[in-house]
Amino acid sequence: MKEDVLEIGVPSTLDGSLEQSLFLLPANGVSPVPLIVALHEWSHDRFSHEKHMPLCRDRGWAMLVPEFRGSNLTSNPRARQACGSRLARQDIIDAVAHVLARFPVDPTRVVLFGASGGGHMALLTAAFAPERWYHVDAWCPITDLAAWHGLVRPDGTRNGYAQHLEHCMGGAPGDSDALRRDYAERSPLHHVPEFMRVRSLMLHHGKQDVVVPYSQSVALYDALEARRHPNLYLELFAGGHGVYAREAFNRFDALLR
Repeated sequence: MKEDVLEIGVPSTLDGSLEQSLFLLPANGVSPVPLIVALHEWSHDRFSHEKHMPLCRDRGWAMLVPEFRGSNLTSNPRARQACGSRLARQDIIDAVAHVLARFPVDPTRVVLFGASGGGHMALLTAAFAPERWYHVDAWCPITDLAAWHGLVRPDGTRNGYAQHLEHCMGGAPGDSDALRRDYAERSPLHHVPEFMRVRSLMLHHGKQDVVVPYSQSVALYDALEARRHPNLYLELFAGGHGVYAREAFNRFDALLR
């Protein structure tokens, strides 16, 4: 890590657990500076966004990368607390509150950004605290966990992440009514009313994505468009499962002026 990146521990306001985040505050930034809250992918941790920190450093913006209980994999001993749980969502809110209280960051220009599992968490956290964000930017997100669990690809193969999802959730969505409800609770598609209070929302998805089908983004977009969300954008691009971070930050330049 570079010298301008801090590792901070923030106690959870729900269970008191000390949760780790990375925080970048450029030394030459104009105070107060915008804050990009970047959420790690399904299989990764807080260090996955170090590669995107230069995009903030060059602009004089701050970046916060919470870990929110770790990856959504069978190898994570705390996986039941990850994958969109209330604890994981609160970890992100607590980390944002921590840096807003201690560093010269503009509370009116906080952008929530993530891809894949990070896109899932960006959307879920946006619905959890809709007034907090100036803008929410989600790339190739999972919006319906139960539908994604049952995914069958065009070549007939099943979703290889299903076993990890079951490890996080404690079973498959059809195993019990309680699990069905929990899958829904942790799926952005089931929080449409809350999204109507999110100021600005962009969804981006590759048409050739075989990991998370673009229908996941389209389903959420259609549900919000039916309610006439005032500031909603959907981009379906020619590509697979990924994020074009430089393009995203170029858009943030215009949004954060």
